[in-house]
Amino acid sequence: MYITDWIDARMVPVENGPFHLDDYVEYIQEFIRHIGTKDLHVISVCQPTVPVLAAISLMASRGEDTPRTMTMMGGPIDARHSPTSVNSLANEHSFEWFENNVIYTVPANYPGVGRKVYPGFLQHAGFIAMNPERHLTAHWDFYQNLLRGDDEDTEQHRRFYDEYNAVLDMVAEYYMETIRVVFQEFRLAEGTWEVNGEMVRPQDIAKTAIFTIEGELDDISGSGQTRAAHDLCTGIPAKHKRHFTVEKAGHYGIFSGRRWRAMVYPQLREFILEHDKSPKTEAMPT
Repeated sequence: MYITDWIDARMVPVENGPFHLDDYVEYIQEFIRHIGTKDLHVISVCQPTVPVLAAISLMASRGEDTPRTMTMMGGPIDARHSPTSVNSLANEHSFEWFENNVIYTVPANYPGVGRKVYPGFLQHAGFIAMNPERHLTAHWDFYQNLLRGDDEDTEQHRRFYDEYNAVLDMVAEYYMETIRVVFQEFRLAEGTWEVNGEMVRPQDIAKTAIFTIEGELDDISGSGQTRAAHDLCTGIPAKHKRHFTVEKAGHYGIFSGRRWRAMVYPQLREFILEHDKSPKTEAMPT
């Protein structure tokens, strides 16, 4: 298993150069080529779903081998479906508004001093502001569980918020390009997205199975936004397409916690095994 991760933008010196949305797509292609496509299953959660679909589309258009499967979970493939407050924010303000109001410069006490970023503290404040009552209730319940000595529930609360609070600064050029390409101009869904001069054509994917997963109560990527990938990937046979809507699950619930373990993971595992025909996998008990 390979897991990729971000470096906090405030820790990257300016002389290391910018990071664009096109760079993200190319990184994913590099990852795929390095690992090899023979037994590869790509899983993307939330924001990587768009560059992952673009990366595999471009590889298919060039005639390159593509992964056995691609799974996209809670991502804005077509953000016009069931718009959430995240989508509304992107559409109610101009590109210039974002430049003037959410982009800051990294201060002198970090290696990335002088770099323009969308700071983590603003991301975190935005997430909290979307559901303040829910977070207030969660912290009150946490306090009550502490008083009762309920170690299991208090530890579960700590684990969730350790992850939920782990935000980082995002490079401004990548953030701004995502706002424009994904949330304002819908270029992937419209078929107008070019990456370094190459048109992104999901319809060219023919040999990679697709699985889309959405949460019924997702307030970040609304219902239908991820499933839209099926309409774009017309070259994939219907028998190699699967979709799952997780009942009563919010955004985090589709990849974390009880619903992930009990509802999502079993289906994801089944999907991967179904499309993994290596001798080693065929011999494994199911």
